[in-house]
Amino acid sequence: MSVHKIVLAYSGGLDTSVILKWLAEEYECPIIAYSADVGQKEDWDAVREKGMATGAEKVIISDLREEFVRDYIFPAFRANAIYEGSYLLGTSLARPIIAKEQVRIAEQEGANAVSHGATGKGNDQVRFELGYLALNPKLQIIAPWRIWDLNSRKKLVAFAKEHDIPIPTTKKNPYSSDENLLHISFEGGILENPWNEPEEDMFKLSVSPENAPDKPTYIEMDFERGDPVAINGERLGPVELLTELNRLGGANGIGRLDMVENRFVGMKSRGVYETPGGTILREAHRDLETITLDREILRIRDSLVPEYAKLIYNGFWFSPEMEILQTTMDESQKTVNGTVRLKLYKGNCIPVGRKSGNSLYSEAHATFEEDAVYDQVDAGGFIRLNSLRLQIQALNRK
Repeated sequence: MSVHKIVLAYSGGLDTSVILKWLAEEYECPIIAYSADVGQKEDWDAVREKGMATGAEKVIISDLREEFVRDYIFPAFRANAIYEGSYLLGTSLARPIIAKEQVRIAEQEGANAVSHGATGKGNDQVRFELGYLALNPKLQIIAPWRIWDLNSRKKLVAFAKEHDIPIPTTKKNPYSSDENLLHISFEGGILENPWNEPEEDMFKLSVSPENAPDKPTYIEMDFERGDPVAINGERLGPVELLTELNRLGGANGIGRLDMVENRFVGMKSRGVYETPGGTILREAHRDLETITLDREILRIRDSLVPEYAKLIYNGFWFSPEMEILQTTMDESQKTVNGTVRLKLYKGNCIPVGRKSGNSLYSEAHATFEEDAVYDQVDAGGFIRLNSLRLQIQALNRK
């Protein structure tokens, strides 16, 4: 099937600008440049102008911020999703919503192909394309990095200069970066050597813990069914709430992460992340669960988190197994209602108080003082029954 119109996931950076021009020359068909606003700081007028100047038939900019936080970030945080013990999945969570909107635009505009700027070495090619195929397998997928001969930064720059495409990347800012409402990531440059410490001027969302205020900041967060709904008693919409958490976390040096992770394609990759609001959100949510979730529900739910996080990281957001897991995660959150008080101080987010109308914590049972609800004699039989198999094994060893 011949390609007659392409929708390109377009950022306006070097890679996708070159891809836009390359697609127009290679396929000789209209190209729609589509940009997703998921909370990154961007001059959208400049993106639109550059896209048209580079050869797009149309530039479509979709504001996905509300949907991104409500339908992707919050569900993942209801599940306490975390990849390899550290990564809060900021890039991974943005890819399915970007792909979903790209498919919608392709169908709306009568395009029969979609394209992206992800390289053949990374996770994003998998995430985008699994999304396309899950939502509309009839669309053709064009992945330039896997088929063209512009296989180096040097060749991209030469192509851009030849076609009068402005080059935004400089030696002063050599990093490959992804930004949205949840986080900002940095890869490449000096970070490719995992021994090199990141330079302080690289960070954008947070001050260093050393330069954070010497006085702690106390906040209270309210939750309903596992979702945050208010900060310090003020109810906020999803975007406003996460934006405020980012401000509070960034000002207190919270949310920096430097890790070497395992990419889905097989190689290890070093990434540095800033996730100030997400770090606060996860700490508060987990703390509230300690008084609102039954022990066995919490144990089963936590056993599912690695698989849930792996599905997001590997690009299976629109899979049937993800749907089942999300339903399970959400079912566990019916009683996660209440308030958590946190102390933010020099890179640390410390829960210091929690309360809930659904609390399973009983001071009468837990007290070290005299009580009338718990018979300590019962513990002896409890211990003997739980030790029965151990006693039998011990007897057999003699």
